[in-house]
Amino acid sequence: MSDLTPEEAASLAARAGLPLAAGRHSDVAAVANHIHSVVTVLRDLDFGDTPPASLYRAEESHVAR
Repeated sequence: MSDLTPEEAASLAARAGLPLAAGRHSDVAAVANHIHSVVTVLRDLDFGDTPPASLYRAEESHVAR
């Protein structure tokens, strides 16, 4: 996927019922592009032997004083 342009961000926001003020198009596009780059990195991680979160059990930690 190529970077989202400010015009595309405005169009997609309007389609979702979230019209943006003209001055916000660039900022929204930049944030969406950053989020996409982070998610892309996360998708590339190998979690091979990591158990699902539903198996995690938090226990009380005991701090020595």
